[in-house]
Amino acid sequence: MAYITLKDINKIYPNGFHAVHNFNLEIEQGEFVVFVGPSGCGKSTTLRMIAGLEDISKGDFLINGKRANEMGPRERGIAMVFQSYALYPQMTVFDNLGFGLTLEGVDEDVIEEKVLKVAKILGLTDYLDRLPRALSGGQRQRVAVGRAIIRKVGIFLMDEPLSNLDAKQRVTMRSEITQIHRETGATTIYVTHDQTEAMTMADRIVCMKDGYVQQIGTPKELYFEPVNVFVAGFIGEPPMNFIRVTVKNGHVNVGGNDLDLKPRLGSKLSAYEGKEIVFGFRPEAIVLNKTENSYLMKSTVELTEMLGDNTNIYINIGDEKAILKVDPHDTPELDTEFDFYLPYEGVYLFDGVTEKVIK
Repeated sequence: MAYITLKDINKIYPNGFHAVHNFNLEIEQGEFVVFVGPSGCGKSTTLRMIAGLEDISKGDFLINGKRANEMGPRERGIAMVFQSYALYPQMTVFDNLGFGLTLEGVDEDVIEEKVLKVAKILGLTDYLDRLPRALSGGQRQRVAVGRAIIRKVGIFLMDEPLSNLDAKQRVTMRSEITQIHRETGATTIYVTHDQTEAMTMADRIVCMKDGYVQQIGTPKELYFEPVNVFVAGFIGEPPMNFIRVTVKNGHVNVGGNDLDLKPRLGSKLSAYEGKEIVFGFRPEAIVLNKTENSYLMKSTVELTEMLGDNTNIYINIGDEKAILKVDPHDTPELDTEFDFYLPYEGVYLFDGVTEKVIK
């Protein structure tokens, strides 16, 4: 196992494009850390710098406290799983799994023992004689993961490994990768644009945007304590609802609903008088029966999506639109008025200029 430190890591390309800005992170031994964010946010570039596939423009990268900026990929003790699987098409599953060990000069008997053990863990025992083209996407992904874990390295890097799988295969592989991580205990860095993968697999999440780290924390912290509008909107499905409003006499008008902000802002209320703020709430934060310490919200139903375990309700709040999540038995009719209650603790307020959370 290994612990990793990134200090003020920057990536600047020859054309001047600054892909990663002042990235700082300490990853503990055996931790599963997920880099998440939209395409182009710098997460894969950061992973490639950790792997040694991209030069680090500025900053220090350390493995177990030792500077590793100039180390080659092999010297870093890293195994990487790519989005494209990167299997050798002319080799059988057995040979793909054992190829890294063959390059290291490991004895054939030891290779066979390790291949059979990994194949059993990944459910590939019956496919060892097949070529990659004879496998399903999920099976090929298992081979790619197996080829990484068989080397017993201290660091696993995974770059969007599930993006080519269908929805059912992704769910299965998520649990398999999580279980493999527990069994191997290796330090793992996993890159994805899928916030569901991040929330279900990570010990900690690094949320990125435009090359900058927005927030680092546990899935629970990013979900319940987002630091800004971007993180609040990126984490959660459906995403958080946002409505821009102006504070007047301590109140805001949210689509015709007059809401007193004193219970939420208290002594900070005066600092935002006359200013624009962002009013946010998660689709699942609502309740249908009146409770203490909640806001009454009146809306009309535009569309419903019955998903089995819940229903998404698309509503109009005055001229604003939002999404709610309710029990399917509470699904309202289209084009009807729909009243719900929003508990104070379910309301998030953000500065209208900086978009940072108002605590």
